[in-house]
Amino acid sequence: KVRVAELSQTFGTSEVTIRNDLSELEKNGYLERIPGGAVQTMKNYYNMDLQQRKNENMQEKQSIASTVVSLVNDGDTIFINAGTTTYFTALELKIFKNLKIITNSIAAAMELTDIPSYHVQLLGGSINPQYSFTYGDLALKELSRFKADKVILSVDGICPQSGLTTYHAEEAELSKTMIERSRTTIIAADYTKIGHESFLKIADISAASYLVTNKRADSSLLEDIKDLGISIITD
Repeated sequence: KVRVAELSQTFGTSEVTIRNDLSELEKNGYLERIPGGAVQTMKNYYNMDLQQRKNENMQEKQSIASTVVSLVNDGDTIFINAGTTTYFTALELKIFKNLKIITNSIAAAMELTDIPSYHVQLLGGSINPQYSFTYGDLALKELSRFKADKVILSVDGICPQSGLTTYHAEEAELSKTMIERSRTTIIAADYTKIGHESFLKIADISAASYLVTNKRADSSLLEDIKDLGISIITD
């Protein structure tokens, strides 16, 4: 629970500004306004399991996934990291006839093996059972054998200052290597990730070629990102 008066004093700003900020956070589902303040309503994202994350902002993620596939060509070799937005993207990729997919997402790999003409490579290594992905030295060693036309990357945060970030220390190095070994980097991130900084840095924002997000994303932040040379596509 937070109080408007306390926040105003802590941050040295007016109570009117604090109320406006709290109203915006309430609109995005992070909290609920109460007389004189607010209480948190959104469960910490990093404590959710894979199915809970799939249900969080599902429509926004599905819309992004539909847009991401417009950047893919039949015959591409694609890296896909683990994440719910990339999971929904994997479902949309089934419109193509011939793709080579290298991924550490067990859920995405299981979906894509439905297409007999696809070559799907699930990276070996240790398994994170909560989020259904592989990681570790073995996964990195296996990944180093491949190069890709494109990487489709799900992140927990993207902002001009801190770059591309994730909650998962286990996956940060793997995502970074996917970027380094791809010609084109596509970031698939719903509007809640824009301007957010997570636990661990994957790469500078300049590593991204495209950012695919929602129209609800903060327009001023998107302009800042665009000014750094990243192509912005909103669904």
